[in-house]
Amino acid sequence: MGNPPTSHAGTGVPPIRFANARGARIAYQDYGEGPTIVAVPPTAQNIEAAWEWPDLRSMFEGFGSFSRWIQFDKRGTGASDRRSQMPGIDERVHDLEAVMAAADVERCFLYGASEGGPMCLLFAATYPERVEGVILHGSGAYTEHPDLDDEGVRRRRAGFDALCQVYGTEESPMVDGFAPSLAGDPEFRAWHQRYERIAADSSSLRELLEISLGIDVRHILPAVEAPVLLLHRTGDLIIPIDYARETAGLLSNAQLIEYEGSDHFAFAGDRSWMDDLERFVTGTVSERAPQTLTAGATIQTLGGFSVAVDGVEVPTAAWGSRHSRQLCKRLVAARGWPVTRELLFDQLWPDESDTRKLGARLSVQLSAVRRVLDGGVIADRETVALDVGVVQTDLQAFFEAEDSRAIVDLYVGEFLPEDQYDDWTSVVRDEARRRFVTAAKELADEALDAGDAAEVARLAYRILEVDDYEDHGHRLLVRALLDLDRVGEARRAHGRWSSEMSELGIDVSPFSTFGDGLG
Repeated sequence: MGNPPTSHAGTGVPPIRFANARGARIAYQDYGEGPTIVAVPPTAQNIEAAWEWPDLRSMFEGFGSFSRWIQFDKRGTGASDRRSQMPGIDERVHDLEAVMAAADVERCFLYGASEGGPMCLLFAATYPERVEGVILHGSGAYTEHPDLDDEGVRRRRAGFDALCQVYGTEESPMVDGFAPSLAGDPEFRAWHQRYERIAADSSSLRELLEISLGIDVRHILPAVEAPVLLLHRTGDLIIPIDYARETAGLLSNAQLIEYEGSDHFAFAGDRSWMDDLERFVTGTVSERAPQTLTAGATIQTLGGFSVAVDGVEVPTAAWGSRHSRQLCKRLVAARGWPVTRELLFDQLWPDESDTRKLGARLSVQLSAVRRVLDGGVIADRETVALDVGVVQTDLQAFFEAEDSRAIVDLYVGEFLPEDQYDDWTSVVRDEARRRFVTAAKELADEALDAGDAAEVARLAYRILEVDDYEDHGHRLLVRALLDLDRVGEARRAHGRWSSEMSELGIDVSPFSTFGDGLG
């Protein structure tokens, strides 16, 4: 996660510039230092509004930490000039040239996500002297299978029509298909529906989807001289991994790295791919130390709620009321994303309906939170957000951590355990649990391979404290305890395992089969 969503000067969001192309202005951003990477857009985006979502902003900032990153909106979408006729792939090559010229880029790496991939390959084949390397993310030489028969094409077009009817509405299937790991986050759903509306209108989207049916650049792949890195999730629901595998096989200098997961959006899910991208471009991966909480206002929410300012804990009495504490907690849970005032009304005063009175009450509580945090709140007439650029939270550090050890160390307890019966805490609590368990299992498996039974047992106990029904955690614990010659404890752990799994209708192997422990 990155800084809070903002879109005005002085907030760290790169300014929008315009390149003059044939008959249109192409909006682009140019920031960061290092080898130059020009990002070719997917179907539809809005490079200015995308910085609003913390995960996207974090990814963008990550790009800028090791490269000069240039990204643009294709004509007819986002902040670029809109027009009725959408560009084909050849015209997009000219638009890419226009952006490179405006940014004074002679030679660069090209990064193509989704539909941007074929255009990168075409440009690399046409202008080999201008391309240092190509990165394809969730992409290939085509994004719709070119061998569809007439019936297959008819079904795809019917699907396009259905999507365009609900695009930008609550019925939009975009999140479920493109970012299934975020499908349970109502705030992301609401934001992305708005983002769809400002990325492209339904008619433009329909034209772009129709054009995708005719994109196939396999015939030019032998002419691609630059090295190509393909990054792809094996369960991608939008562009199957087989497309990337075929493309890699047709290139003379290609590396395909496959990752677990089903998200198509690069920013969703695990982001270990960023290290591979950085290594491809720079030859190394820079150290990224976990965020530490020191000066200014810091907020603890994992394992319990506490606030400190300049290292001194804020006493409960300083808040003035329970409502101001709950308001602060709710803003922390949003991780920098604005929360609507109406939603805060419902959560803080569920039995009240007079919005004029509730508005006044909320203003009082906001004043209390600002006083305690010495600022740290961004508010307008419709929304309120925690300014995570100046207020540090353990939740932000936990979700920004990329190393499994850092994730495990930062998870010192459940998110706001004292508020476990409040519905708004459940999504964050469950997401944090899953992230911790995944990281802890990874470390436990590494310790298992190294024969470190004590570390396996310690991590297994932590996993089971979070999830009683984690089958792999139970298995690891029994094996580790036996290897430590704690047979009685291992037998009791096996009994607990059997009891928990029986509730799910799952049989557990008899205790006698674990006699060799880790060996």
